[in-house]
Amino acid sequence: MKMVLLSVTVAQLRKYVPPHKLVTFDDLLRLERFLLKARKLFVMTGAGISTESGIRDYRSEGVGIYAATNHRPVIYADFLRSAVVRQRYWARNTAAWPLFSSFEPNIAHNYLSLLERKNKLHWLLTQNVDRLHQKAGSTRITELHGSMFSVVCLGCNLVIPRQALQEKIYAENPNWSATPDELAPDGDVFVAEEKTRTFRAPSCDVCGGILKPDVVFFGDTVPKQKVEIVTQKLLESDSLLVIGSSLQTYSSYRHVHHGVEKDLPTLIINIGPTRADNLADKIECRIGEMFSWLIDSNSLVHV
Repeated sequence: MKMVLLSVTVAQLRKYVPPHKLVTFDDLLRLERFLLKARKLFVMTGAGISTESGIRDYRSEGVGIYAATNHRPVIYADFLRSAVVRQRYWARNTAAWPLFSSFEPNIAHNYLSLLERKNKLHWLLTQNVDRLHQKAGSTRITELHGSMFSVVCLGCNLVIPRQALQEKIYAENPNWSATPDELAPDGDVFVAEEKTRTFRAPSCDVCGGILKPDVVFFGDTVPKQKVEIVTQKLLESDSLLVIGSSLQTYSSYRHVHHGVEKDLPTLIINIGPTRADNLADKIECRIGEMFSWLIDSNSLVHV
């Protein structure tokens, strides 16, 4: 597999990646030693790993979606009770889908996939819904918050591919179009209100029920069975690496806390503070730069 060092230009990096320190030789050695000791590595990734593919994260200073826009994710209870909220959501998601589905993995996604092939990576837990890890070839993976690439009916539990729904939406809205604004990590964008009012939201072809992306909306909970699977995989592992996550949501933080309680060596690579800074060793740098240096150094863990 060819390693892609950058998926975006330098100008785009400044747009999506927050101000950061350059990688030092000490940083490289710390990561290299950590990976060399790992035999069954558990990796957790957040939105920060995908910024170098051109997707904003949520909380980064200056460039995160919260700092750069007025965007706030849809609340699950609002989505359930309001047809207007669903109409607005699906209009925005429809406008965003062609771009969101086209993003490609970067060097960090590809490197983790290769670690799996070499049987060094035991399990990958991602908070992201962008499916970039799977595009890079990862298979030992749990999508903690689901995936935008599937849609579920809340009435009959039918699951359909997101692209198939896009074609259905186009057929039901033949004269509708909208120009999307800033894209969020959850595949949402801003679309003018007058555009959303003329949009026909999709419903299930089988039962007429509410369709929802197969993701955990804000205010929703991660399924218990998924949490149990992740906990078991973590217990089977001998080290924990966190990449590109501030760990602000409890659904992610609790797994790091659990790993530290079990005395797993834990390393965080992230720009900016995290909820677990007092629990683990940490390297602050651009993720793609770190893995590029690791590869260029002909490290023993260069796979």
